Amino acid sequence: MIKGRWAAGRAATGAGLLALASAALAAGGQPLPPAGSAGPAETKVAAKRAPRPIEDFAALPMLQSPELSPNGKTYAARVALNGTLYLAIIPVDGGPPRYAGLGEADLNWWRWVNDDWLVIGIGRTSPVGDEDWYVTRAVAVSADGQKVQVLAKDSAAQNGDNILWAANDGTARVLLGYQTSIYSNDPGLWPRVDLFDLATGKRTRVMEGQPGVMAWYADGKGAVRMGIGQSDDGRRRRLLYRAGDRGRFRTVDRDDDGSLMVPALFLGDTGGAVTIADDEKGFSALYELDLETMTRGKQLMATEGFDLGGVISDSGGSRVLGVGTRTDRPQQHWIDPEIAKLAKQLGDRIRGAQVRLVSFSRDQSRVILLASGSDSPGAYFLYDKATDTLTDLGFTNPKIGMKRLHPVRTIRYKARDGLEIAAVLTTPKGAGRDLPLIVLPHGGPFARDTEEWDWWTQFLADRGYAVIQPNYRGSSGYGTPFTEKGEGQWGLAMQDDLNDAVSALAKQGIADPKRVCMVGASYGGYAAFRAAERDPTLYRCAVSFAGVSDLNAMRRYDSRFLYSGARRDWLKRQAPDLAAVSPINNPAGFGTPLLVVHGVKDRVVPVRQSRTLVQRLKRAGKPVDYIEQPLADHHFSREQDRLEFLKALESFLAKHNPA
Repeated sequence: MIKGRWAAGRAATGAGLLALASAALAAGGQPLPPAGSAGPAETKVAAKRAPRPIEDFAALPMLQSPELSPNGKTYAARVALNGTLYLAIIPVDGGPPRYAGLGEADLNWWRWVNDDWLVIGIGRTSPVGDEDWYVTRAVAVSADGQKVQVLAKDSAAQNGDNILWAANDGTARVLLGYQTSIYSNDPGLWPRVDLFDLATGKRTRVMEGQPGVMAWYADGKGAVRMGIGQSDDGRRRRLLYRAGDRGRFRTVDRDDDGSLMVPALFLGDTGGAVTIADDEKGFSALYELDLETMTRGKQLMATEGFDLGGVISDSGGSRVLGVGTRTDRPQQHWIDPEIAKLAKQLGDRIRGAQVRLVSFSRDQSRVILLASGSDSPGAYFLYDKATDTLTDLGFTNPKIGMKRLHPVRTIRYKARDGLEIAAVLTTPKGAGRDLPLIVLPHGGPFARDTEEWDWWTQFLADRGYAVIQPNYRGSSGYGTPFTEKGEGQWGLAMQDDLNDAVSALAKQGIADPKRVCMVGASYGGYAAFRAAERDPTLYRCAVSFAGVSDLNAMRRYDSRFLYSGARRDWLKRQAPDLAAVSPINNPAGFGTPLLVVHGVKDRVVPVRQSRTLVQRLKRAGKPVDYIEQPLADHHFSREQDRLEFLKALESFLAKHNPA
């Protein structure tokens, strides 16, 4: 463990917050306006401003996902120090924080068990024979940073980080599901469940693994109640269930299409459960769930025209406090009346910000909240109910603070076949008409963009570009029928949806259709490759970070993993002919300058997806710039890699599509 100091938080009452906003205004920013409103600088064309330094946008978030201890006296968070990410354990009322450096391991999640212990999930690539495997572990860390223990250190195999349950009675007990073998003919492939006492190190066997069951689930009292079993190829699934912590599991549901009725939360007060399932129109909603029949009951919450987000539970994991919703922007809907009242009070107190409650102490007397905006990275605050004060925990991006940068809004346009597409549009503050345009498709592709802070889009807008992020067919959030419209359309109608955004913005006078570049990462990187290969006359250039170029190669890569049959089936459904829509197979078709960036340590899309394509393009005499980042992953976890990418992007765009 690495010990260090943390800047003392400053208590901020209403007057303190006003001073904070005034300081931002004096520095060139202004208090955040209500979401969707236009600030003064957006009502007229402003004088041309000097761009902000690239380093402002490349900076890693200083503070991410803080989580309060049960007593509210400490919080754990991911922090950035000198461009490197650490887990920090930080006392709320002063005292030195503790920093955990993880080397090359990923910090995937963390949660408090009691006031003295938390458990974190880490992962890293390790060689197994001739292949690299991603191995996960659960690690117990004491709140004072003095004790660290890897759970099941000597017996866990590949997957060893599934915490099913943490005690809510003040003890340091957790249930861990983990494999003990990597071989399919060994019973240890199927996870067993053990009870660990983090304070004493004692381990107790709870249940052995069962063939085919890779995931177990426990209720709020620590009873293992449910498991999901799959065939070896992943094409068939079954839901196993029992009423308590004893007795045999019975199969209560089967499917081959991903439609198991799975509890989202076991309810401790009623013994029932809730689930998220599609309504009659194909939009997900929250329902009561009958555990005996595994059928849904009364609808509890829905969002018209959008899928519902996840359930927000109490610290014990047995009561629904609210749900996350994502309409045009991320929001929270609180079912608990006291929290709903508190959320409104805090929202009114921090003028103009989008306020999201992030973490609660067990008695809910202390709350961490994030105040931000689609054009501002914002800051985290701690609210103390006893003193009715807000303490500033830190800016997400200290170089920008709570300044408002470039306006963001959602537009809707019709694709060429009449399908309505929602898209997030970011424009330079005070910009005029006929702007140079960046089409920035999201990854996934089962994902979506909403009105929230995005360092890529804000950087591009700061350089004078309009940025459009279309939620093309196949995106999530708009109901199952909309998602299914993407099947068979990779590189085809999904690509048309991106092109149609250019036409729509040109008709409105926002963008110049002769000055357009496509930029994307992961699936968005694939779309950029496809644009350069299929539609080079529409785009002056294309930029891909960690993009896929060869879909058949990805299918072969996926075949190395358990349940790969279902994954191969899914990928095959995305296009009638994978080879035909794989840009790597048509290097002669590329007709626009291309910038390709890929990290060697990418564990999602192998670097050879870019490396091989670039080799073929160079042999074909095509214009391509290639940057291979030796330490970069798929998620820009290092500040140096972000900075190198943005510098290369700025230079490339200035040459091929200048603002």
